[in-house]
Amino acid sequence: MTTRMLLTATLLSAAVSAPAHAVNPVVQWNRTLLGIVRTPGAQPPTIHSTRSFAIMHAAIYDAVNAIAATHAPYAVSLSGVSPLASQDGAAAAAAHGVLVTLYPAFQAQLDAALQESLAQVADGTEKDAGVAIGETVAARTIALRADDGSSAQPAPFVFGTEPGDYRSTPPNFPAQPQFTHWSAVRPFALVSAGQFRPGPPPPLASRAYAVALDQVASLGVANGTAATADQALAGRFWNGAIQNYWNEIAQTAAVGLDLSTADSARLFALLDLTFADAVIAFYDAKYTYVLWRPVTAVREAAADGNRRTDADPSWLPEVTNTPPDPSYPGAHAVISSAGATVLSSVLGRDRFDVAVTSEVLPQVERSFTRFSDVASEASASRLFAGVHFGFDLTAGRRLGRQVARFVTRRLLQPVAGRTVD
Repeated sequence: MTTRMLLTATLLSAAVSAPAHAVNPVVQWNRTLLGIVRTPGAQPPTIHSTRSFAIMHAAIYDAVNAIAATHAPYAVSLSGVSPLASQDGAAAAAAHGVLVTLYPAFQAQLDAALQESLAQVADGTEKDAGVAIGETVAARTIALRADDGSSAQPAPFVFGTEPGDYRSTPPNFPAQPQFTHWSAVRPFALVSAGQFRPGPPPPLASRAYAVALDQVASLGVANGTAATADQALAGRFWNGAIQNYWNEIAQTAAVGLDLSTADSARLFALLDLTFADAVIAFYDAKYTYVLWRPVTAVREAAADGNRRTDADPSWLPEVTNTPPDPSYPGAHAVISSAGATVLSSVLGRDRFDVAVTSEVLPQVERSFTRFSDVASEASASRLFAGVHFGFDLTAGRRLGRQVARFVTRRLLQPVAGRTVD
């Protein structure tokens, strides 16, 4: 077994063996997918992982909801479904069907995870019916996304040379930015990628720009003294794939609130459909405005035409490497604002005690009492990391809220006359 497969097998084994997951297959399969996307080399580099989460959870939701019949379907409707069919069996089969298609190299591990999941469901016609529903919905959901533009090759990008133009960032100097094609992917819910496109960032010659540049230059510099120790730690703590953090937060909420399979399916579907469209939306904005990153802005401040800014040719951010895409708006701000908005809306509460672990700082944990507090810190962390201006975060928060509200107000709504437990 290769190192990649061994690592993934360990993650999948942990996902199916944890006691809480035995009663929540939606959480179980979300953890399984997190294990896959965190395995080096597993996620195709030109396909954003939020697409996988959205497809899987859309399929889980439509399969479970076909049985529960309490809410509108997302994309797949089935007729003649028995209300006695196993929702847990449907959820497991739908998730498995999606993941073996998206990650065929992991079929052996996914097959084992499916057997572990189905072993928790009593044998009989209800289980068989649930599995058949899940398999059918998975196949149809995959087919609906087959031509969504995600398989296109990223568009070649030419770095700019004028002040404010995005360019390759030190010290790693990537040859090309990432996901230049992603704004052309068909959204899951939005009318278009640019539906909520924010207005432009402040002009380089403005006072607002100078204030923002000075702020990140002082608070986000590597080994600086302006940021507190806790702010610098926050900058490093959140320096991972932000959608993964929020999927784990949702897992904690689903288990802590003892959500049913149907309620969990709806929660994760709304969350990850929102994330998928939020990523499409922020890449639309990023490659519309192609604004340089702080590391370039600070080093090139002498040429920005703003007498209020000062250059530091050797400046580096707290986290050393800058994400390889334009600065405006901030992705962490978009996803975190969207995540908190969805969770608060669907669960009917913002207050929730949650301990968050980091993808990049093992065994470091930060505790919060509100989803909105998590979003505030995760967003602000990018300033302390030295990779975003403050106005990137302001625009990102607004964009995240707009996408989340659009999705939660339009999709997966209760069916009139149906009882929702």
